[in-house]
Amino acid sequence: MLALCLISVLILSTTWAQFQGWRETESPDRSEFPMWEIERQFEADVFTFARIEYTSFAGGRGNRWRNDYPDSDWNFSYRLQQLTSLKVDPNGIVVKLTDPAIFDYPFLFMNGVGSLEFRQEEADALRGHLLHGGFLMVDDFWGEDEWAHMLDQMQMVFPDRAPTDLPLSHEIFHIVYDMKAKPQVPDIRTWRSGSNFEYNHGPPGDMLPHFQAYYDDHGRIVALLCHNNDLGDGWEREGENADYFATFAVPFSYPMGINIITYAMTH
Repeated sequence: MLALCLISVLILSTTWAQFQGWRETESPDRSEFPMWEIERQFEADVFTFARIEYTSFAGGRGNRWRNDYPDSDWNFSYRLQQLTSLKVDPNGIVVKLTDPAIFDYPFLFMNGVGSLEFRQEEADALRGHLLHGGFLMVDDFWGEDEWAHMLDQMQMVFPDRAPTDLPLSHEIFHIVYDMKAKPQVPDIRTWRSGSNFEYNHGPPGDMLPHFQAYYDDHGRIVALLCHNNDLGDGWEREGENADYFATFAVPFSYPMGINIITYAMTH
């Protein structure tokens, strides 16, 4: 397993140079990103990156569910197809929690949730999904205020459960790629500014990376909240800045994302 992980890391660290030409646009063209064919007999069995469309509260930062979309979803789907044995839908999907179709997708992703506002029917639907084998990854929310807000929202989903801050020893940090420390990825604007994480993320406070997990009754993680992190920016910005990609996407964003999905699909 260790040798396999090392080979995978070497592949990940060398293939990025092939795609430096990808460019960031306001409305990215799918043709600018890697594409691949799915064998027809497996169309219903491939892994699909499912992003949740949610509502932001009045006065929040607009349609935050679209944060990093669609670049991050397309790039990550490609790397997942390239670096693992999973067969992956190249396009992903956007789905609402109240759509019964969410039960077709065992892995759900939410991003930029600092102004998320669940309706009760959405919280109920998410609870049903997670307690019937689903998994939720939440990314890109920062600081104590956004953590308190997200905790309030998750209490609508799990009124009788509290999250646990995962230690580095937990298998999710080592299941494929062996993370030597809890990863932390700033958004590219903060990184370019050369400032600390508070630059874009509110008043000073605890800015260490936290991976807060909700468990089901069988001890399986059903929701992972990646607090003080923007793993998705590492996926989105693959072709925008080679230094940012080499510093954050190669060692942190892609390995941690692959670890999370591997855990979600094998537990």
